[in-house]
Amino acid sequence: MTSEAPIARPPATKSLTIGSVCKSLEREFPDISISKIRYLEGQKLLAPRRTRGGYRLYGPEDVQRLRTILRLQRDEFLPLRVIRQELAAGRADAEVDRHAPAADPRALRRVAVLRKGPESLYSLEEMLTDTGASADLVKELEDFGIVNGKREGTGEPLYDETEREIVRAAAELAKFGVGGRNLRVFRTSADREAALLEQILASALKSRNPDRRREAVEALDNLAAVTSHLKHLLLVRDLRRMV
Repeated sequence: MTSEAPIARPPATKSLTIGSVCKSLEREFPDISISKIRYLEGQKLLAPRRTRGGYRLYGPEDVQRLRTILRLQRDEFLPLRVIRQELAAGRADAEVDRHAPAADPRALRRVAVLRKGPESLYSLEEMLTDTGASADLVKELEDFGIVNGKREGTGEPLYDETEREIVRAAAELAKFGVGGRNLRVFRTSADREAALLEQILASALKSRNPDRRREAVEALDNLAAVTSHLKHLLLVRDLRRMV
């Protein structure tokens, strides 16, 4: 009588703590933080299992859901209210991947408000190589206050990651004949929006409570995404009138 081979069982998937989840996603989402994950939970977008001691434990489905949320924020600039509706309608992480554009090293990227540690600095030559912009364009952008290189003493100007992405976007627009002078309207609009968001969160941003300040910065990042999405919708609406 032949004995049957034992049925192989898939290994049990280990749940992750909030710190482990944060660490596992930080390469794809450099602006991820424990406080941001907690904020998303507070917005009823995440519901991890809790131990008897109250510690959060995230299973594979929780991590996939969080990745979907972060990608919808980063790639589609969707506000949390819309993301909640997308998830309720069955929007899956695989679907986000399928509709995402192919990776392109020259693609424009969203830069988060929240910084994790000091940003890298780039010389003018490094920035020109990376963005494909011309030195004349960068000078024009500086003349009109669109970018501002940081100078230490008499050394050459250095540019952070945000300034680099501004130059990258300007270089794309320059292909259509849009120069630094034309971009002043965007600078004026950004100044007004920043003042509005600061007014909304002023008290929390100046709070002596570090947790409240951290939550305010997270909220500021989300509000920035909402305003970006709103501007996009308004622009699309107006452009549709031309075609």
